[in-house]
Amino acid sequence: MSHDQSAMNELHWLIDMVQTIEVGLVVLDKNFNIQLWNGFMENHSGISPNSIKDKNLFEQFDDLPSTWLKQKMESVFLLKNRAFISWEQRPYIFKFKNYRPITGRADFMYQNVTLLPLSSLTGQITHISMIVYDVTDVAINRLQLKGANERLEYLSQTDGLTQLHNRRHWQQCMQREFDRHARYGDETSLVMFDIDDFKKVNDNYGHTIGDKVIQHISHLLKQSLRETDCAGRYGGEEFSVVLAKTSATDALQFAERLRKKIEETALVYEDQTINVTVSIGICDIQDELENSGQWLNYADEALYTAKETGRNKCVIYKQE
Repeated sequence: MSHDQSAMNELHWLIDMVQTIEVGLVVLDKNFNIQLWNGFMENHSGISPNSIKDKNLFEQFDDLPSTWLKQKMESVFLLKNRAFISWEQRPYIFKFKNYRPITGRADFMYQNVTLLPLSSLTGQITHISMIVYDVTDVAINRLQLKGANERLEYLSQTDGLTQLHNRRHWQQCMQREFDRHARYGDETSLVMFDIDDFKKVNDNYGHTIGDKVIQHISHLLKQSLRETDCAGRYGGEEFSVVLAKTSATDALQFAERLRKKIEETALVYEDQTINVTVSIGICDIQDELENSGQWLNYADEALYTAKETGRNKCVIYKQE
């Protein structure tokens, strides 16, 4: 076999490989005209190499991020350095559909792209190569993991029955506001309330309806909150709210509105109408408080006073 023959063979294998390899290969000249377009690119774009050769990449694909991508390419020509584009920075360069059955959840192919400077024999950078990797599987797994972690984070902070903050997370909110007061002196109030005679509800209607009542109260509470308020389910039928930047007088207005709303809004469930009321204790942060636990105790004492003096009322903590 002659030297030319074997060189031709090698070229043939090389072309064969370029055509069948599972990554996209595109070669562009300095004006971004397409010189090579391999099988992967043809399969995913539906455009044959013959019909696209010598055409301008940016004219053929007008949805490319052209200004940004041209800048990247110019710097590859100029600095003779490769550049890398990650799917996390930009999910895709070419808007190709995702056909892979495993990751049917993605509408498009996530891509990593490498831009390589190609030099001629004289060492001039005359062309640039784009290598396009399909990383949909990796991306979807990563995104699902992120989603799952965010969901876990949410679940670890949330009470399952009411979707309010759970006790532990609510206490962190309270501590945060307590520390903020120590630093900036912001007025902040604590509101503790629980459902009056809740044991009777459970005894008369059963625990399923007991749970529905707790959800009903949570729903009415959520409607009353501002963005900055932090509400939690403190225990069985007991709820707690931190009202940021709120004096005891304003907290009383909030509490009264909530108390009336609960009194006037019956829960209707499977032909049963259940009316409940709540007793509410309020305590604003006072400077003599040593810690957030003491603040909580005072709000609790106010709640206890509301119970003792007739229920279905709001009481602000007063020092003896």
